[in-house]
Order: sequence, then C-alpha cells, then structure tokens
Amino acid sequence: MHGSRPNSLDAFWMPFTNNRGFKAQPRLLARAKDMHYFTPDGRPVLDGTAGLWCVNAGHTRDRIVQAIAHQAAELDFAPTFQLGHPLVFEMASRVASIFPQGLDQVFFCNSGSEAVDTALKIALAYQKAIGQGSRTRLIGRERGYHGVGFGGVSVGGIGPNRRQWGPLLPGVDHIRHTHDPASGTFVRGQRECGAELADDLERLVALHGADTIAAVVVEPLAGSTGVLVPPKGYLERLREISTKHGILLIFDEVITGFGRLGAATAADHFGVLPDMICCAKGLTNAAVPMGAVVTRPEIYDAVVQSSPPGIELFHGYTYSGHPLAAAAGMAALDIYAEEGLFERARQMSQPFGDAIHGLQGARHVIDIRSLGMVAAIELEPRPGAPGARAGEVFHRCFDSGLLVRYTGDIIALSPPLIIERAHIDEIADKLSAVLASVE
Repeated sequence: MHGSRPNSLDAFWMPFTNNRGFKAQPRLLARAKDMHYFTPDGRPVLDGTAGLWCVNAGHTRDRIVQAIAHQAAELDFAPTFQLGHPLVFEMASRVASIFPQGLDQVFFCNSGSEAVDTALKIALAYQKAIGQGSRTRLIGRERGYHGVGFGGVSVGGIGPNRRQWGPLLPGVDHIRHTHDPASGTFVRGQRECGAELADDLERLVALHGADTIAAVVVEPLAGSTGVLVPPKGYLERLREISTKHGILLIFDEVITGFGRLGAATAADHFGVLPDMICCAKGLTNAAVPMGAVVTRPEIYDAVVQSSPPGIELFHGYTYSGHPLAAAAGMAALDIYAEEGLFERARQMSQPFGDAIHGLQGARHVIDIRSLGMVAAIELEPRPGAPGARAGEVFHRCFDSGLLVRYTGDIIALSPPLIIERAHIDEIADKLSAVLASVE
C-alpha cells in the first residue's frame, strides 16, 4: 500500500491552482469540440478563453488530429541535435513566412516559458558576439508575465509569481507598467495618452548605463496580468529608445501571436518591429506543446559566424522541433490561412467589444478593457478578500456553462477565433447573470 491514497485526484500536484479547494470540489473537462468543452457527465461549457489563450482555431480540429496521428505512425521522434527531420525545416519556413518581414530565423522549444528563456540567452550571446560583452543586464516590466523559468520570472513583474523563489537572476530591472486608471476607464483599444511611459527605459539607461543592458522584454499587450493595452505611441517609443541605445527589443507574443489581435502577430497589428518575438500557444493550436523564438537574421548571423567551428549556441531542448509538434503546427497554420481566421478575428472584434463593453453597468464592474479578441472585466475587490469575488464569478460561470479566466479580481476573455455572434451573446448574457448573482 506504499504511497496509496484514497482519492484518485491526490497524486496530481496541479499548476497555478488552489489544490485544496479544487480537490474538495473538482470541476473536470472530459472532451472538447470547436467552441465547447464537455464535462464528464456531458454538460457543454462554452470556451470563453480558448483553453488558456491558446486554442485559436477551436478544439479537436480534424485536420490537426489527422496530422498528429499520421506523424506518430511515420516518425514519432527525431533528435535535432546535429541531426534533423524534413518537417521541422518546413515548419520553420512557414512560421518565418507569416511573421513580420525582417524576422526569419526560428529556434524551436516547447512552451512560452522556454521561448522567453531562449530569447534572453540569445540576446546575451548576441551582445557578446558583437563585442558588447558588458551588456548582461535584462530589463522587464512591472506586471509583465514571461512564463515560469528563472529567466522569465526574473524579468516578469507579477509579485506573487516572484516572491516564493528568493533573489532570482542578478542584473535584472523593470520599467513601469502601462496601466493608468486615472487617464480613463472603460476604454476600447488603445488610450490616447501614455506614450511617455516608455521613457522609463531612459531612466534605467541613466541608472545602469546603456553599455550594461542587453535586452528589454515586454508583452505588446500584457495578458495574464489582466489585459493591459499599450497606449498609442508607447511601443513605437520603446522601439526608438531601444534602437538608440543598442538594446535588443523582445516581444513576448505567447498570447498575442497567431490572430488574437487580428493579425499574425501584435508586431504586425501595432506596426512595430522588435528584434525577437517569442511565441507558443496558438503556434500548434495547443494540440501539441511547442514554442519558438523568431529573430532578425543579423542576430543569427552574429552568433553563428563569430563562433569557432562547432556548436555556436549551447542551448536547446530534447524536444526542440518535435515531429508531432511540427505536424500539428503545420496543420494549424493551414487552418488559420484557409479559414482566414486572422481576418475573422478583426471582423469579430467589433461585435465582441460591443458585447463585453455592454457590461459596463453590471454589478461590481469598475473597468473594462479590450483589444481585438481579448477583453478584461475588472471587478471591485471585496474588502479584505482580494480575488475572492472574481474567483466566485469563475466558478459560477463554469457551473452555468461558460469558461472564463480570472487573475486577481479581473475576469479575462479570449475566445477561439471561430466564435459566432450567438456565442458572443451567450458569453455576455451569462456573465451578466453571474455578476448580478454574486455578492
């Protein structure tokens, strides 16, 4: 009986979860199709979050299912250390072809967390390769989320994600976040004012010296912290300052990549070209874990050409460019293209925004923010119990047949891009009813 426990749920230590609360009252998902999950007893749950910001083309798409099955039967695994398989090169070319012109070198990993740590390493390797070895400092942003590797947590700026782990990486600093309720609430899209917040990078340059800073990493739209939309001109200014001081600009597009804002990338949507983009999630429609860093060719060339013969970048993963992930990714990119899902996201963002901002007068709602197919509904916290109200909304929504996400007292929505207007209405109606019922 060694190690046995009476509850079949006990063995799984769940991530980012109140394990005690969940196991006392579990809510399980047994299968999924298109816009819906289904509980073990067959009850449908409308997916208002694309799983976890990731199932952009809807669930269990036949084309992806078949691609994975075919690949598993033909080549289940192949190492990409000193070897390769044809599909990974094809997948890299496809990714480069839909990303902004000027970003065309693709390094594969398995998650957004790994993509960020990879990009930070590439930034350090690049600065060293061009004779700027003193540039070892990494700059993140307050309220930023960049995964859970030590690099990503260090540049990340969400307090609870950092406090448990001690001092983290040395030589890391943070610029200010872009959230400013005083300049307006219930704003659709980008605020008119706030571009000057990017000048906070100049403060860190003055403090540390530009010759010590390798890279700055930001989410173009901050997702996990509660959908913080950048002010107009902010990203452009950040690009300008980075270029002036020889600092690499990294966009973490793990959430915004592959259609979420109505374009292949947020870089396309905002018209700002970073030096690197981190992606994952929608890369394979989440069917098989995969992440990637897409860089400027100058970065690749500097690292590769300046190295002595042999391995140029001592970094990688057993599953970098995994055959099943590459097959799923190719199928997902085919669906995005053939069904015009990025364009569809642009078209649906208007009715989606209308419906969510229509909740402005709902009980407890103190702010609503939206851009593309992403929205946040911020609730007034209960006195002395931050997060409790949104947590109750999350549970009641699930029980009424709607999956939302919450962080603190913010409800986040990011539905699959195949959403229909009837689904949008259902999301708004169910949220309205739940908000009215919660104290």
